[in-house]
Amino acid sequence: MTIEATANEQFLADYRPYPFDLKQVALEFDLAPAATRVLAALDFQPRESGADLVLDGGKQIKLLSLTIDGAVPDAAHVSRDDETLTIAAAALPSGPFRLETEVQIDPSANTAFEGLYLSGGMFCTQCEAEGFRHITFYPDRPDVMTTFRVLVRSDQPVLLSNGNPVRQEPGLAEWHDPWPKPSYLFALVAGDLVAVSDHFTTRSGRDVALNVWVRPGDQDRAGFAMESLIKSMKWDEDAYGREYDLDVFNIVAVDDFNMGAMENKGLNIFNSKLVLASPDTATDADYERIESVIAHEYFHNWTGNRITCRDWFQLCLKEGLTVFRDQQFTADMRSAAVKRISDVQSLRARQFREDQGPLAHPPRPDHYEEINNFYTATVYEKGAEVIGMLKRLVGDDGYRKSLDLYFQRHDGDAATIEDWLQVFEDATGRDLTQFKRWYTDAGTPRLKMAEDWGDGRLTLRFTQNTPPTPGQPDKPARVIPISVGLIGPNGDEVLPSQILEMTEASQSFSFDGLGARPVVSALRGFSAPVILEREIDDATRAFLLAHDSDPFARWEAGRDLALSALLQLAQGNMAGDDYIAAIGQLIADENADPAFRALCLNLPSEEEIATRLSARGVVPDPDAIHAARTDLARRIAETHEALLSNLYRLMAVPGAYSPDADAAARRSLRIAVLGLLSRIDGGDRAEVLFGTAGNMTERMAALVCLIRRGRGQTALRLLEEEFGDNRLVMDKWFMIQPMVAPVAESVQIAQTLAKRKDFDWKNPNRFRALLGGLAANHAGFHRADGAGYAFTADWLMKMDRANPQIAARMSTAFETWTRYDAGRREKALAALQRMAAMEGISRNLREMVSRMIAARK
Repeated sequence: MTIEATANEQFLADYRPYPFDLKQVALEFDLAPAATRVLAALDFQPRESGADLVLDGGKQIKLLSLTIDGAVPDAAHVSRDDETLTIAAAALPSGPFRLETEVQIDPSANTAFEGLYLSGGMFCTQCEAEGFRHITFYPDRPDVMTTFRVLVRSDQPVLLSNGNPVRQEPGLAEWHDPWPKPSYLFALVAGDLVAVSDHFTTRSGRDVALNVWVRPGDQDRAGFAMESLIKSMKWDEDAYGREYDLDVFNIVAVDDFNMGAMENKGLNIFNSKLVLASPDTATDADYERIESVIAHEYFHNWTGNRITCRDWFQLCLKEGLTVFRDQQFTADMRSAAVKRISDVQSLRARQFREDQGPLAHPPRPDHYEEINNFYTATVYEKGAEVIGMLKRLVGDDGYRKSLDLYFQRHDGDAATIEDWLQVFEDATGRDLTQFKRWYTDAGTPRLKMAEDWGDGRLTLRFTQNTPPTPGQPDKPARVIPISVGLIGPNGDEVLPSQILEMTEASQSFSFDGLGARPVVSALRGFSAPVILEREIDDATRAFLLAHDSDPFARWEAGRDLALSALLQLAQGNMAGDDYIAAIGQLIADENADPAFRALCLNLPSEEEIATRLSARGVVPDPDAIHAARTDLARRIAETHEALLSNLYRLMAVPGAYSPDADAAARRSLRIAVLGLLSRIDGGDRAEVLFGTAGNMTERMAALVCLIRRGRGQTALRLLEEEFGDNRLVMDKWFMIQPMVAPVAESVQIAQTLAKRKDFDWKNPNRFRALLGGLAANHAGFHRADGAGYAFTADWLMKMDRANPQIAARMSTAFETWTRYDAGRREKALAALQRMAAMEGISRNLREMVSRMIAARK
C-alpha cells in the first residue's frame, strides 16, 4: 500500500512573520454545554501593506457576527475554509483597527479535548499546540503574543482564567494577564471546585496566593502538590534567579486530559493523576512524578511563557530546557545519582527506540504534518540531554552566565534555537556551529572506543558514526563530550573524571606517567546521548561494578553484565554466572544507596534486550527473551536467597508512610528484592505484603508478583472492591493486568477488560492504561499469532474517531515492527495497513502510520 504525500506538511524554511501586530485581546465567554458564545475583540496594527488577514478557526465554529471598527465588511471580502477565515486586504484599514467576532461552539461534543471542552461537567481548555483555533478565530501561532483580558459568565461556582483577578461576583469573573503571551497559553476553567490554598513570598517581597483546585472530596489528596509547588518556586529563585510575576498561581486537576499537564500562564491545568496523591492510592513513583511535573510546569513560567518559541519547530527550546531544569530540581530534592540513572533508562527506552526506527527526527525537525505528533521523547528528553552537554562544555559558571543573558535578552520574545545558541556564544566566546548539529541531525551516534597501552601511556581512540535516518542518510561528526576516569588495578581512582571533547570522526587522547594499566571508566554520568561500543569482558565489567566511583558508570557496568548474560540466554546459550556472582556483592553492600541497589537489581527490560539483539544483527525472539529474563531472575534468587531474605526484612520501613526520598529508597529496594524472591517462593511473601501493607506502593508491587505467579485474582478483586470508584487506582488496576499477564493470556485479558462498563475508553488515562499495559508486555504484544497487533489496531481506529491525538501517540507501540521475524512483520504490517485504509483517518494517525509503513524492508 502506498500513502501519498499530503498538502498539510509545514516546513521550517517557509517561516514568515505574521503581517499584523496584535496589540491586545478582550474575550467574553457565555458558557453553556452545547452552545457557548465567545465574543473576541482583537486590536491589530498592520506590519505590511496589502496583506490579507488570515485567522485560524476550525469548521466546528459557528460564526455569528464579524465587524471591523464596528462595520460589517463586504461579504465578497470574507472567505472561509475548514481551517481558516480570511479577510481580504481590500476590506482592512491601512492603520490600526479592531476586529470583533462572535461565535458559537459546542464544548459537550468536543471529545478530542482540544480547545474548550467538558470534563465531568466542568469547562476546561487545552490550547497547546493548536487548540485555541477551536475556540474562536485567531492567529493561532506562538509568535503572536499579546495581553489578554477575559470575562467569563457562567452559573458554575468557580471561574478561572490567566493572570490576576479583576472582578469576581456571582455568575461572572474577569481576569487580566499583563504579560504578553501566545494563544496556546490561554486557559479557562469553570466548575464546581474547592481549593487547597497557601501562599509564597518571593525574594522581592511579593505575596503570591497559591491554590490547587480539585473536585469536592479530593482536598485531602492535594497537599503534596502544594508542597511541591512551594519547593519549585523557592528552587527556581535559588538556582536560576527566576521570580514569579503574578499575584496568584492556580493549579486545576482535570480528569479528562490529553497531556500530563499544561503551563498556561498563572493557571496550570493538570491531569488529575499528577496532582492527587495519598498513601493508600498513590505509589512512590506517583509522588515523585507529581513533584517533578509540578516543578516542570512552574519552571515554564520563564522557559516557555516569558520566553516562548517562535514557531513549533522550536518546541525543544522550551521543552528540552524545562525538562533539564526539572531534572536538576529532582536531583536536588532526591538522589542525584539515582535520578541520572533513571533519566538515562527512560531516554534509552523511549528516545533511542525512536531514533532507531521510522519515526526518527531531530530535536528540531525541519518539517511536520501534524505538530501534535512531535511531542516526543526526542523533543523532550533528548532536548534536555543536549542542554546537559552544553552545560558540561561551558562549565557551571558559563552556563549560569549564558542563562542570565538569555533571560535578559529574550524576555517577552518568541525565540529560536539560533537565539539560544547565540547567547552561549556571546557569554562564553565558544563557537557552537558544530554543536548545533545535535539540534538538526536525527539519530543516536555510535561511539567506538579502543585502547592502546605501553610504556606508562594509555591512548584512547574514539570513532563516531551516526547511522542513516529517514531523510538524513549522511551525518557529519558532532561535538561529543566524553567524561572518563581511570581506575587502578587495586580499585583506587588514578585519574578523576575529566571531559574529553571529541570533534572529529576519529580522535585519540593519551594519558602519560601511569604506573600500571588502568581500567577505563568511560562516558561517566552519561555525558552524551550516544551508544558506546568497546571491547570489554565480563571480568572487567564486574570490576567496574565493584569499584567505579561514578554511580552511573557503576550501574552501567552491572547493566552491561546483565545484558551480556541475557543476550546469550536469549540465543539458547548458557550464561549468567559472572553476573549472578557480581550482583551478590552489591546485594551485600550495606554502604550503597538503597535506591541505587534497587536499580541494579532490576534486570534490563525485554524491550531493551530486543533492541540490543537487533543492533547486533540478530532477529529478536520475544518468547525466548521472556524466558531468558525469567530464568536469570530465578537463578539470582536461588543463589542469593539468604542474602535477599535478610535484605527484605531489613528494608521494611517502620512507622507511618512518608513519600520522602529516604523512605522511598528503602521501599524500592525491598520491592526489587520481593520481585526476585517471588520467583522461588511461589508468591507467599507477596500475598502477606498485599494483606498487610499500609500504602499503595507495596500493595501494587505485591500485586505484580501475585499476578506473575498466577495468584492475583483474589488481590485484584479486593482492590476493586476497595477502590472501584477511584479512577486513578482503577487505571493502575486496568494497566497492570495485561502488562504482567502470561504471554498466552495477555490479549485475552485485555479483551475481557475492554468489555467492562468501567472501561471508559474516551478517557485518555483509562485508554492509555489498558492499551499501554498490553504494549508494555513485550512478548504479549508481539505474540506470534498477531493478536496483540490486531487488538491494538482495532482500538486505535476507534479512538481516532474520538480523539486523534491519543490514537496517534499510542500507535508508537508498532514503532519497532520491522525488527522481528517475517511472520510477525507480516501481521504487524497488516494491522498498520488496515489503519491506513480506514475511512476518515485523522491527519494525526495517518502521519504516524504512513511513516511506520514506509520503514518496511
